[in-house]
Amino acid sequence: MRSKKKRGSRTGSIVALCVVLVCTVILAVLGAGGWSIPPRGLYRVMPWLPNANNWPEVLPLGLDLRGGMYVEYSAKAPEGSEANFGELMNGTISIIQQRLADKGYTEANVQQIGGDGIRVEIPDVQDDTVLDLIGAAAKLEFKNPDGETFMTGDMVKTATYYYSEGDHQVAFSLTDEGAKLFGEVTSANIGRRIAIYLDDEELISPTVESAITNGSGVINGMGSAERATTIAAKIQSGALPLELTQQKVDKVSATLGRDALSTSVTAAVIGILLVMLLMIVRYRLNGLVASWALSIYVIVLFMLIAIFHIQLTLPGLAGVVLGIGMAVDANVIIFERFNEEVRAGKSVKTAVRTGFKNAMSAILDSNVTTLIAGIVLLVYGTGSIQGFARTLLLGVVVSMFSAILVTRFLMNRFVNAGCVKESLYTSVNTGKEVQA
Repeated sequence: MRSKKKRGSRTGSIVALCVVLVCTVILAVLGAGGWSIPPRGLYRVMPWLPNANNWPEVLPLGLDLRGGMYVEYSAKAPEGSEANFGELMNGTISIIQQRLADKGYTEANVQQIGGDGIRVEIPDVQDDTVLDLIGAAAKLEFKNPDGETFMTGDMVKTATYYYSEGDHQVAFSLTDEGAKLFGEVTSANIGRRIAIYLDDEELISPTVESAITNGSGVINGMGSAERATTIAAKIQSGALPLELTQQKVDKVSATLGRDALSTSVTAAVIGILLVMLLMIVRYRLNGLVASWALSIYVIVLFMLIAIFHIQLTLPGLAGVVLGIGMAVDANVIIFERFNEEVRAGKSVKTAVRTGFKNAMSAILDSNVTTLIAGIVLLVYGTGSIQGFARTLLLGVVVSMFSAILVTRFLMNRFVNAGCVKESLYTSVNTGKEVQA
């Protein structure tokens, strides 16, 4: 009975290993080349594994790998402005992002750096004329219900967020000329909508509830404080809400980006293959297990990068490589503990169980400390530092999954399949075979 049970366990383990191998191969093929249902490609899986010559579309590239230009500005509030600086900053970033998107630069990235800085990244662009678009005065127009412009943004004195009786509002005041025009139009259009346009795009179209003749009023029903502050910042002035001073402009040629990408991918592939070879030479069958688990790690890691649309930069690729190193490090700890147990005379099956148990505390300690460092970099870093932190954090999480689950599963299946000779794993001078 015991013999039948043992044979059944061995067969089940061999089948499990074959299934995992087939799944690994399928994922590798899909990751490298993608797949679609012919003839019309009704369902398509895009490739997600890195390729130096034909980079997958689902893996977004940063400026340093793709080529383009970036510019950094320092921002300050207009003289005499009473609006909240944070609100003006959000409005400025939103306007710049919208301007670039309207002109076809949909992949441009605009973000705040530090307390008063703005960084604009525009991929695939080398022409300085795009910078004129960023700092140009916004075209703010007020149109009556018949669609005619009756007032422009230079007649707006202030526009601020206002909260009253549970409603998020925008309070505004106008110049004398604007107050006269606004009073005439609102008096003639009570119950109708007046549209406010920014750079030829409708910003908001509130309904006139009463005539506004004193040059100040409120726009209610904003829904949220965030939306109200953003609208207020955009109405604040025909120009950008903040005054920008250009501090730095830099360009990365597309050729340089492609060269850096190709070199990085080639170096990573060579490094992974050398690590696999070293693991196999040093740990024998366990080294093969580690190489298999590392392959799964790479496939899953880049799949998640594609799913979460994490932009890859050179520092981001460094985070990926560091994550691979940590995955290997976890396996080394496990295998060394395993070898210690085998050399102490324990069976291979017992050594697997005990080795993992003894290695877990060291693995968790090292990974948790790295996670803490990565979170700090993500929260307090900017630009490329955050790119490094994102890939590092994702890599650490996947490496823990790879070491704790995948490696353990494969080792147990190999042992249950009958691979119980000590010499398959390490050198032991007992001269005997330890049975599981």
